[in-house]
Amino acid sequence: MRKFLIAAAAVIVVFVAAVAAIVLSGNLLPVLGRLFGPDHDFDPARAVAAPDYASEPAWAALPWKADEADLTPQGVGGPDEQQSAPVDVFFIHPTGYLRGASWNSPIDLESATEENTRWMLANQASAFNGCCRVYAPLYREASIFAFFDGDGRNGFPALDLAYRDVLRAFDHFIERMSDGRPFVIASHSQGTIHAQRLLAERIDRAPLFERMVAAYIIGGGLPLDVFERSYQRIAPCEDATDLHCVISWDTIGEGGRRDRASLQWHEGRYERSKGKQTLCTNPLSWSRGEQKAAASRNLGAEPIAGLFIMDFWDPDEPHGIQYTELASPLPGHTSAQCRHGTLFVEEQLEEPFVTYTLAPGKNYHGLDYPLFYMDIRENAKARVRAYLESKPR
Repeated sequence: MRKFLIAAAAVIVVFVAAVAAIVLSGNLLPVLGRLFGPDHDFDPARAVAAPDYASEPAWAALPWKADEADLTPQGVGGPDEQQSAPVDVFFIHPTGYLRGASWNSPIDLESATEENTRWMLANQASAFNGCCRVYAPLYREASIFAFFDGDGRNGFPALDLAYRDVLRAFDHFIERMSDGRPFVIASHSQGTIHAQRLLAERIDRAPLFERMVAAYIIGGGLPLDVFERSYQRIAPCEDATDLHCVISWDTIGEGGRRDRASLQWHEGRYERSKGKQTLCTNPLSWSRGEQKAAASRNLGAEPIAGLFIMDFWDPDEPHGIQYTELASPLPGHTSAQCRHGTLFVEEQLEEPFVTYTLAPGKNYHGLDYPLFYMDIRENAKARVRAYLESKPR
């Protein structure tokens, strides 16, 4: 009983301190960072060894091994097309490391963090297996607390370390795996921050520009001025079959608001911005206009498979979650409209998506892919066809 009372008192103290700090600061995220984030400054020497991308275990998905990126929704028509696909996709997964033990993930394959990575493969990366062979590297992703670090003193170096892994994986992919084939870049959230930098440093001003079909870098709040400041040739996609360009959106439920800052790379450093106009590609019309696209144009939202483990403090132990199938898509599930750089959709008040709508401001960040899964799948196939038809035979 004594131990229970001590533990209960500790929880109360933490809760009261959190409430007080939130009231005083008006900002929840830095408070969470102070309470549950790493208790040390970033030090690259404390990170685990960098992955060896010549080794299969360093990849979450590869076309020739069984992984969650192989899954296809029921009724879509047969298995994935990776063995015969003429194009590759390099997929950069978002943040799955939600613990504060370190600033970067330890890449423990038997952990809740890597179960979250498998969630991303099943619910996001698998959308591309109808057009492409899917390559997705594991990397020492920055902890979620890197984004709560107000001045970036620790968070930005953690993101840089994560990006260096992504860069090495991409270089290995290009030099040893792709065999000169065209490719798609795809990402979400933290992965999109890394993808935006990768486009600037490896693709925009290089011969690889011609091999890039398109970049689906979603859920990263991509300011339009990134294109003016960071890229010479890469531009936003303007229609459903535009090539060598960028597709991006951030999803919010109707009646919600977008008030979070964007994070991007520019001229050798990370920077935060708030209030800037961001790129919004409507995934039902594939245009940047603000005309509303009716739900009848939605080819199919995909019910979420498995469980994304939202746990900030318990040990990073696996939950035994397995992925064996994807449910049938839900055609006509939601309309979509770009307004002021944000994609607004119908409120998701019931399952299968309501569990992922609990963020403040009706931020549907976790639904950026699932609500438009079949639209992404079919559009990627259409852009690949357009790319191949544009090249001399």
